Amino acid sequence: MIEGLTAEHLIADKGYDSKAIVEQAGNQGMNVVIPPRKNRTTPRSYDEDLYKLRHLIENAFLHLKRWRGIATRYAKHSASFLAAVQIRCIALWADIS
Repeated sequence: MIEGLTAEHLIADKGYDSKAIVEQAGNQGMNVVIPPRKNRTTPRSYDEDLYKLRHLIENAFLHLKRWRGIATRYAKHSASFLAAVQIRCIALWADIS
């Protein structure tokens, strides 16, 4: 799952609200920012403001996938693929389309 990863927060949607994931993230020192499922008997609290920022990351992936070379993994080598992603991120950051 998330073994070997270090992070300050684990931000995910309701689909990842399981006891195993929440416990493992807590054991690794992560602050879990996952909204509780509706069927949970005892709802967990989470940072709603931090969770709202999650859409920025999802939108970044959406914009990256709109570029055909990245969406289809056209580059044969990982270094070329990484360069393509970095160039597209710079273009998004500079608002060049």
